[in-house]
Amino acid sequence: MDTFPTFKAAVVQASPVWQDRERSTDKACSLIAEAGRNGARLIAFPEVWLPGYPAWAFLGTPLYGNAFFAELFANSVEIPGPTTDRLCEAARKAGSYVVMGLNERSGGSLYITQLIIGPDGEMLGRHRKLKPTHVERTIYGQGDGSDLKVFDTAVGKLGALNCWEHLQPLMRYAMFSLGEQVHVSSWPSFSLYRKQSYALSAEPCMGASRQYALEGSCFVLAAVATTSKETVERLADTPERAEMIEVGGGGSTIFAPDGSTIARPGPWDEEVILYADLDLYDIVRAKNFADPCGHYARPDVLSLLWNKAPQPPVREQERIPEGEA
Repeated sequence: MDTFPTFKAAVVQASPVWQDRERSTDKACSLIAEAGRNGARLIAFPEVWLPGYPAWAFLGTPLYGNAFFAELFANSVEIPGPTTDRLCEAARKAGSYVVMGLNERSGGSLYITQLIIGPDGEMLGRHRKLKPTHVERTIYGQGDGSDLKVFDTAVGKLGALNCWEHLQPLMRYAMFSLGEQVHVSSWPSFSLYRKQSYALSAEPCMGASRQYALEGSCFVLAAVATTSKETVERLADTPERAEMIEVGGGGSTIFAPDGSTIARPGPWDEEVILYADLDLYDIVRAKNFADPCGHYARPDVLSLLWNKAPQPPVREQERIPEGEA
């Protein structure tokens, strides 16, 4: 790397139009246009923002959530498809890279996916969450080793992970080994279990994003959704459920490669777009102290085995001729 660009990045903290793909896409395109007008060359969205996070899974039995699941499935996004066409056109008009968190529909399954789009309106690739967290596993399939990617872009080497993937040390190390410089850390709203579970609150989860920046000597755009009043009204239909979910849940932040905060957390219950100017030369300064996959590594003591091969459920195999083992 011989040049170190400086550019403006944006983090979207907002609620989608929950469970409504078309209206959420309208809102996404509007937010992309706004950030583009304000000079953002990279725009980051929260986890499964389009068309929203399946909070019902934390509030009742699988049977309780069955109708919600059918609604989510109908409103999820196929790649490629009409929805991705609209997102790509919005990125092209804004002249920005976009990392969109969405519910991906493939066959009869859903995936927690981040779609990476270039400023020319072309899809660069996607990341599927390798291991859905806790009760998310009742809704989503999982990615494989081919879903850990870093993309060479005009704003640096760009990668993305979802939510508690940032608590997976081997996954972090795999991403660092690809030379990641700018990382999108996508999170759902922190409005669930706020009174019941500290681990699901903003402070520790943003701490994980900060640690990622410090550990990997990279910029981290931590995009956090908010939960709307309309969503809570649909889900909090008993006093017990009303105790487990609330309006708000923001906390989006942008971190520098030394772990410092360069864009303050978004207000708990407000929709905002955070901006920060990123100078990739700051990565060089940070790696002078610690390069986790370079001069600060000890591969003779500890190393990572990474299976990068896709894992399709069906594989064709040529017939073995008779007489051959």
